[in-house]
Amino acid sequence: MPSYTVTVATGTQWFAGTDDYVYLSLEGTEGCSDRHLLDKPFYNDFERGAVDSYDVTVEEDLGEIQLIKIEKRKYWYQDDWYLRYITVKTPMGDYLEFPCYRWITDEKEVVLRDGRGESHEKPYFLQKVQSTSTSPFPFLFSICLLILSLTWGPTASPLLHPREWAFPADKDGFPSRLVFPLEYVMQHWKEDFMFGYQFLNGCNPVLIRRCTEIPKKLPVTMDMVECSLERNLTLEEEVKQGNIFIVDYELLDGVDANKTDPCTMQYLAAPICLLYKNLENKIVPIAIQLGQKPGPDNPIFLPSDATYDWLLAKIWVRSSDFHIHQTVTHLLRTHLVSEVFSIAMFRQLPAVHPLFKLLVPHMRFTIAINTKAREQLICECGLFDKANATGGGGHVQMVQKAMKDLTYSSLCFPEEIKAKGMDSKEDIPYYYYRDDGIKVWEAVKSFVEDVIHIYYESDEVVCEDVELQAFVKDIYIYGMRGVKSSGFPKMIRTREKLAEYLTVIIFTTSAQHAAVNFGQYDWCSWIPNAPPTMRCPPPTEKGTVTIEQIVESLPDRGRSCWHLGAVWALSQFQDSELFLGMYPDEHFVEKLVKEAMVKFRKNLDEIVNTIAERNKKKKLPYYYLSPDRIPNSVAV
Repeated sequence: MPSYTVTVATGTQWFAGTDDYVYLSLEGTEGCSDRHLLDKPFYNDFERGAVDSYDVTVEEDLGEIQLIKIEKRKYWYQDDWYLRYITVKTPMGDYLEFPCYRWITDEKEVVLRDGRGESHEKPYFLQKVQSTSTSPFPFLFSICLLILSLTWGPTASPLLHPREWAFPADKDGFPSRLVFPLEYVMQHWKEDFMFGYQFLNGCNPVLIRRCTEIPKKLPVTMDMVECSLERNLTLEEEVKQGNIFIVDYELLDGVDANKTDPCTMQYLAAPICLLYKNLENKIVPIAIQLGQKPGPDNPIFLPSDATYDWLLAKIWVRSSDFHIHQTVTHLLRTHLVSEVFSIAMFRQLPAVHPLFKLLVPHMRFTIAINTKAREQLICECGLFDKANATGGGGHVQMVQKAMKDLTYSSLCFPEEIKAKGMDSKEDIPYYYYRDDGIKVWEAVKSFVEDVIHIYYESDEVVCEDVELQAFVKDIYIYGMRGVKSSGFPKMIRTREKLAEYLTVIIFTTSAQHAAVNFGQYDWCSWIPNAPPTMRCPPPTEKGTVTIEQIVESLPDRGRSCWHLGAVWALSQFQDSELFLGMYPDEHFVEKLVKEAMVKFRKNLDEIVNTIAERNKKKKLPYYYLSPDRIPNSVAV
């Protein structure tokens, strides 16, 4: 009688093993086997990290094996199991691989297909979202530990001493956790060049755009800024030459400030900041208006004003930038968008589909970490309410307002950079976020194109892939609410468009999130550089600001603690982090795809080396988009 050797690999993560009964049946072109209990007498099967082999004997040859059916039945209690893969050696000596790489949590039948991504006339079976795929990151626990350390330990100074915030700190008093960018921020945060630099390479390098016309709501005159211009040109001429840039926080206009604490008033502003590229090619601020409507109670602050007037105006911009960063740049445009991609993938693409295999590493823990965020950060009485001026509902208003700008083209990295007029390396030579991002985008796109051409021989095959089209439609209908102006396609008809679409997904879930997440402790833990709230309203006249007023405007110790705990926890990598190009779960079995992965990793290594070489010459290195620091997915 024919005998098949079945090898079962259990996951290596904690609690991956199971004591439940596991049954297997084989289905081939010529017939199906009976259900077999996989069990070795006097041997504990399916332990964590185990690779167990079994002989399955059948009465007749089953032909070419197409499916494996797995059933897990309770032994003592419900015991989840993480199944990596199953291999089958046929009587003819052939080896077949059946990838799984997911938790089996109930007693329903699980069907695995041959790992080779082949075309089928009928849709593959649909895989349900595994709710047990939780993130190992102890988010709130980490925050609480740091808060205790900051409040009671030696690290309390100087990060939490309001009286020291407005003055340069003594290096000997720095906490042991400080990293170099934060040290540099603490020393230079008041300087105009540092203020401007952060729009290019800080935690939120996505808002700055080239100014093509001074808006009427910002009535800046030549007399106001003449002393800041260095080329003997008028302001209008500087605009025409492309030397003027603008950052507008209009989104914050009308957003309600946090009122959850009746004992402390909190305030928001919606500034407009005008910047100038000087003769050293540095971007520096030349005018700041703290509200959207010009008027006598909304003055335009200038570098030529009194020192504390100008400093407080910049602090207000930095606070507004923090709010936009946290709620729009970070939460909406990476976390929530990635969740849309993840849910659509699990709902519409079966595990055997080549696009599922391509995308699933970039969806790892995303649904889980977003669930934690809803439970602990953005919920009522959550971290946003405790620490941020946009808590208590303001953050929800911001997300709703920002949806109108969440377009497909804005997620296409090169296209968005060009739309903002920031694409010229010659004109803006120190925009490392742009330079490194373009390199990573092109590497991802090249890899995606290689994979697509393996499975899709023509544009016609793309059109006929009903599961792909269902995936795209799911994102458009349920993620983007069917809004045509979002620019998200309802259908993809060409391999070229498919490559761009998948690149958007992978880049957003990996590189874009890394660029705006992992620098939070570097740039936001020095409170005056990123105040999560302001306790006094914006100044309405010049010449009255004092250092005492600045300190009173900044957040109190309690909110600062919550803020520091959050930005520290959010900036940490997972202990078992998987970075871009790392694919330990072998969903793909084809040689051509594995070769494409090798090529991808080689391209990424070249980018890593290029960035490292550049950073050797920089006082303030930029490394957030170095591929060896880009996790595969939104997992924190």
